[in-house]
Amino acid sequence: MTGPPAWYSGGITPAGAAEGRGHGRVTVRLPHERFDYSAIVDRPRWTLPRSARIAVWTIVNVEEWDIEKPMARQYLTAPQGAATVPDVPNWAWHDYGMRVGFWRLLEALTRRRLRATASINASVCQTYPRVARAMRDAGWEFMGHAVRQGAMHLQPDQRAVVRDSVRILTDFTGKRPKGWLGPGLTETWETLDILAEEGIEYVSDWVNDDQPYEIRTTAGPLVSVPYTLELNDIPMMVIQHHESSAWLARVRDQFDRLYAEGARNPRVMAVAVHPYIHGVPHRIRYFEAAYDYMRRKRGVWFTTGEEIYEWWKAGRR
Repeated sequence: MTGPPAWYSGGITPAGAAEGRGHGRVTVRLPHERFDYSAIVDRPRWTLPRSARIAVWTIVNVEEWDIEKPMARQYLTAPQGAATVPDVPNWAWHDYGMRVGFWRLLEALTRRRLRATASINASVCQTYPRVARAMRDAGWEFMGHAVRQGAMHLQPDQRAVVRDSVRILTDFTGKRPKGWLGPGLTETWETLDILAEEGIEYVSDWVNDDQPYEIRTTAGPLVSVPYTLELNDIPMMVIQHHESSAWLARVRDQFDRLYAEGARNPRVMAVAVHPYIHGVPHRIRYFEAAYDYMRRKRGVWFTTGEEIYEWWKAGRR
């Protein structure tokens, strides 16, 4: 696909507004206008490098939380339900991940010779440069994740957030990021168009497939690279309050089924973790055990989101 899609009929203002149905000046593009339905049983076989059955990519979400605002997540609620700023215990819970937890995750992956994709708030390059340098030196992919942690709906200038994120990450790594994950997977009706217009090439907010697919935008197609909610440690550990061992069992079960299905048509499996959750002493062994389990199988491509995107794109030419 080249140029804008057939449904697009005009320019979008710098603020991302245009005439649209039902939402004032915001153009609403429903999912069926963005991408086609595709039953996985009807698709031609997709091949992976070295005839792998499954591509496994690890996403470490590396964030900065602004202590002058309500926290992105709460593990400990305030007494009497009060909304407190500064929220010291929850900010410090997150900061533990940057001071300690991240380094456990880095060691676990480095010892196994695995690279990750860092879904990174761009400001981390400035406020936690030691962490950012370690990821860069380890050869991790840097994936856009806004400037600081906060829903895209709350940004006064969404385009500026995307543009600033790309600029900061490019300056720090020497390479433009190709991927984007919205903070909390948040998007407005305009986000996909803005991302494509600002040079992003793949997104992972749409957790609705086990293989990549194209998304239509005003600036040509984006590619959706499969991400995960159910192997993400925020829903499992913080929201659903599962035992740590349950995450390992779920990773194994997910891997086993996708590995089996991948014999017919390869699949993509995402594992998404946060330094303040899986980098703590009582969970890190389950993270390590999950990778030791998957590494014992043949035909597994441990990779990054960018490499999955590039391989898929090359096969479509």
